[in-house]
Amino acid sequence: MSLIGLLEALDYSRVDVDLFVYRHTGELMGMIPPQVHLLPEIPEYAQIERPMKEVIRDGYLRIALARLTARVKNRRFERRRHPRENGSVFSFVSRQVVTCLPEINPGKEYDLAVSFLTPHDFVLKKVRAGKKAAWIHSDYSYLDIDAGFEFPVWSSYDRIAAISESVKRSFLSVFPSLEDRVVVIPNLLPAGRIATLYDSISVTEVEREMPRVSGRINLLSVGRFCHAKNYDNVPDICRRLRDMGADVSWFLIGYGTDEALIRSRIEEEGMGAYVRILGKKDNPLPYIKACDLYVQPSRYEGVPVTVREAQALGKPVAVTAFGTADSVITCKTDGAIVPIDNEGCAEGLARLIADPDFMKGPGSGFALKREGISDTFMDLI
Repeated sequence: MSLIGLLEALDYSRVDVDLFVYRHTGELMGMIPPQVHLLPEIPEYAQIERPMKEVIRDGYLRIALARLTARVKNRRFERRRHPRENGSVFSFVSRQVVTCLPEINPGKEYDLAVSFLTPHDFVLKKVRAGKKAAWIHSDYSYLDIDAGFEFPVWSSYDRIAAISESVKRSFLSVFPSLEDRVVVIPNLLPAGRIATLYDSISVTEVEREMPRVSGRINLLSVGRFCHAKNYDNVPDICRRLRDMGADVSWFLIGYGTDEALIRSRIEEEGMGAYVRILGKKDNPLPYIKACDLYVQPSRYEGVPVTVREAQALGKPVAVTAFGTADSVITCKTDGAIVPIDNEGCAEGLARLIADPDFMKGPGSGFALKREGISDTFMDLI
């Protein structure tokens, strides 16, 4: 969604844009601005994240071998470093796989090539351009990465775009010598299309999955089921809230490797009636619009797009005090920051729920300012 927002903010009287994505699937494909030229799929790139059995079955044996080699190297790194959150896994994969991939749009040289998401090896090695820029979306103060392994990639980019000042600071704490290359370009939402998206699913369908109970507050969190999002602690936080007298249900939208852990925690805390997993939703906006309070209980983040979406829809928002929270929330203006430990989080949420002014939300239409973004982007060239 943030890439769509950036593309919408560009001045197409000054730029021609080609866009390459691994697969032409998903709800957001229809939101790509008409001025953007979508490049054809390249099958090899789609194999990077497909299940290994399917990659081998379809005959991409070199890519399968490269991914297996990357897995071995990543496990060696994990045993050596015991990382809190291994941030180098994609770097190991991309470094091995990149030699198996063809060029992107061969024969054309761009003025600027942008790598919007990690891994950044592909734009660096497989696109011809006078200048190249890479985006930072994560809090590097939390990730445990192999800085010596990643530095050659980052240092090969002419410019590096951080999505907030906090993300910039965290990145420079690991790579201080790259300070003169880093610029802040905030995530943007395609604000004009938010209303269309949240109206695209019927109220009846949403209410069936997120039922209304008289007097009960519906909390919602959206994101991958992984360590960073901290959803494994939601059942405990929800139980504490209910023990404090707050009548709440907490709904989780997403999918990922931690789903079994989350379900076991729901059972352990006896929260089966109050913490509900709704699964993957291609369009979570109608659910965000329908909730009473949007909560991002993460251990660490960059700038979560779902929080921006909730703010744009006028919902009250609470985030935990992860390292970049001050880039996401201006307290009591567009949301609130609560402690990151379970007890403190529950107490903070209970206070917010009891505050009728806060629960009214910031008012619909909130979005980051778009003015100047196109000029800042042009400065990358």
